[in-house]
Amino acid sequence: MATEFSAKSAFLLLGILLNLAFKTKAGSIVIYWGQDGREGTLTSTCASRKYGIVNIAFLSIFGNGQKPQINLAGHCDPSSNGCQKVSNDIRNCQNQGVKVMLSIGGGTSGYTLTSDAEARGVAEYLWNNFLGGRSNSRPLGDAILDGIDFDIEGGELHYVALATRLSELSRGGRKVYLTAAPQCPFPDDWLDDALATGLFDYVYIQFYNNRPCEYNTNNPKKFKDSWNQWTSSVPAQKFFVGLPASQQAAGSGYVGANILKSQVLPFVKGSSKYGGVMLWNKYHDDRNGYSSQIRDSV
Repeated sequence: MATEFSAKSAFLLLGILLNLAFKTKAGSIVIYWGQDGREGTLTSTCASRKYGIVNIAFLSIFGNGQKPQINLAGHCDPSSNGCQKVSNDIRNCQNQGVKVMLSIGGGTSGYTLTSDAEARGVAEYLWNNFLGGRSNSRPLGDAILDGIDFDIEGGELHYVALATRLSELSRGGRKVYLTAAPQCPFPDDWLDDALATGLFDYVYIQFYNNRPCEYNTNNPKKFKDSWNQWTSSVPAQKFFVGLPASQQAAGSGYVGANILKSQVLPFVKGSSKYGGVMLWNKYHDDRNGYSSQIRDSV
């Protein structure tokens, strides 16, 4: 009788371990928040339990001698310190296990780096005002963000120096994650050299507004070739499929939830570096319910 019980116990334990292993390999959903006042608070975003990482968008002005500035659209006014209230939201998210990043750049022309020295200066500004450093004028208050996301779509090419200095500043302390959101054509025009440093943890490949490498059911090869090239060429830990959360969120590249689940995810999960899906953005995800449709498959 004791032997029979032990065998059953071993079988149950094996099932639990396999289930845990499966969950460990599961991907997560990354969302961009901050560019539409109708998308709700950061706290409610994380409380939805849909997202593993939230990128606060954007620090859209920096470099060329300018004082760095954040722009959170209709959420708050940074010029009057109105965005410092977001600190409590950041902590609420982190207490639920959600990583909160500051995304720099975006689709504007307000940023550029004129030299490696200026890039290092911007890194120190980010460290002191958003990460583990000290400043009397932290735009998002005293909460310490989990890292910096590079959504770079222009400017000069001094991002190696920026990433390197951020990495140096974080040594010996709390982990500072570095992530990037390059366009899917390989190599990326702006971040190729920076990504080659191996300093980036996660890469969110933008498979939208880039028809040569977007997913197309009639010709999936171009997407697959792009994904394979990215995951085999860039020394990052995890790669995410970046998509618009609705047809209105981008000019092209939207993939229906059923097609994503039946065609795209089975392919990308074949990579040991698969990390999940990145969505642009929270407002469009709310309207379309995209993350709710895919979350159990990601």
